[in-house]
Amino acid sequence: MTAGAVRRLLAVGPLLSRIVAAIFGGYALAALSSVAALALPVDRTQAVIGGVLLSFAVYTGAVIWVFAVRSARRAWVGLLLAAVVLAVPAAAVWKGYGA
Repeated sequence: MTAGAVRRLLAVGPLLSRIVAAIFGGYALAALSSVAALALPVDRTQAVIGGVLLSFAVYTGAVIWVFAVRSARRAWVGLLLAAVVLAVPAAAVWKGYGA
């Protein structure tokens, strides 16, 4: 691998990381938020509709977040923190279905 190819890869790497974070991290957050909405104390039908609507906003916000922060590392950390927060009510919903 030549020095020019390595430099190009290092220059494009953070952008590719952000793109992957926006696509897959945003999808994961949207899915978690949709499931977490089922933990709300409302009628199940309303929770499903609200979760689907919320997932569109969460996905959009995640994509904006990934490209707004200073570094790709901060983007990944922000997505992971949000996923941990959403995983708590989502796990309660999943556990409730397993019983």
